[in-house]
Amino acid sequence: MSTTRRGALTAGAGAALLLALAGRAHAGPADRSAGPRLRVAPDGSGDFATVQEAVDATPDRPATPWTIALAPGVYRETVQIPESKTGLTLLGGTGDPRDTVIVHDNAAGTPRPDGSGTYGTSGSATVTARPDGFTARRITFANDWLRADHPEITGGTQAVAIKVMGDRSLFDRCRFLGHQDTLYADTRHVSLTARQFFHRCYAEGDVDFVFGRATAVFNGCELRTLDRDVDFTPYGFVFAPSTAAGTRYGYLARRCRVTTTAPAGAYKLARPWVPSSDPGARPSLVVRESLLGDGIDAARPYANMREQYPWQGFFFREHANRGPGAAVADPAERPRLTAAEAAEHTPAAYLGDWRPAVD
Repeated sequence: MSTTRRGALTAGAGAALLLALAGRAHAGPADRSAGPRLRVAPDGSGDFATVQEAVDATPDRPATPWTIALAPGVYRETVQIPESKTGLTLLGGTGDPRDTVIVHDNAAGTPRPDGSGTYGTSGSATVTARPDGFTARRITFANDWLRADHPEITGGTQAVAIKVMGDRSLFDRCRFLGHQDTLYADTRHVSLTARQFFHRCYAEGDVDFVFGRATAVFNGCELRTLDRDVDFTPYGFVFAPSTAAGTRYGYLARRCRVTTTAPAGAYKLARPWVPSSDPGARPSLVVRESLLGDGIDAARPYANMREQYPWQGFFFREHANRGPGAAVADPAERPRLTAAEAAEHTPAAYLGDWRPAVD
């Protein structure tokens, strides 16, 4: 399993790096940015060789947003993007996100090198993006930590590819690869609303692999559930929203595809996450006009994370979905939007006055 995942990460990026060295790689259709920019290349031919060095070199709260253009290749590092780097864009080196990969392999239970404990879920993230106005285009964010490689870690198997916390965060044709807790769409604080737009992205994983309290729209995305060598079901869950009580909207998946490499019915679509740090959370999820493959348990697509917080007590709704995973056997197990709710739960309503620039 380890060889397969790491080989898949590096194969496309390695081929693209050869093109870059030959002088033929270019930003192509991903390049929508203007203003000052820095170039990062793993072979040392850019302004910097690592993404973190380039992030650190950009000014805080600039009057004109900066762009960091990444040459094709694999960047094995962790990246911290502070709240002060407002308006920053990370731009993939070609039109294909498989060519530009930021990856690391920490898990929540991985010991910190300084002996101060383990990383925890948030600390495991390969990339942490805190600023408002953050944009990423055509980049792969990955965490290739694998349970099979670390039998000594039986708890703390969360391994985040990216944690994004800022308002007006845009991900355009990006990929998010991992297993448990791959994509952490969150906010900087429980009292803040963070609107995030994922446009034609791809995310894969197994347990709660899209989770957090952001107001996040997944538009035209593919969400893939992975096979697991386990003897229980469900194998995992696609969504685990933790919407704060004061936030109007949670997660919206519109015109998405939920695909699988696992057996039919092995996955639930979602479960509500009420964190111990926010017992008043009101998880919210709407999945509409989407194709749900046979990997989803159609009879009972939702489950509880904790019995004291049953999913029926939260706003979990569907509308106009199709596919074998969307079949309705018992309407009580699959609440539907009313006509009035369907008119309200749209990308425009979730994003408010923000209109992300996408093709």
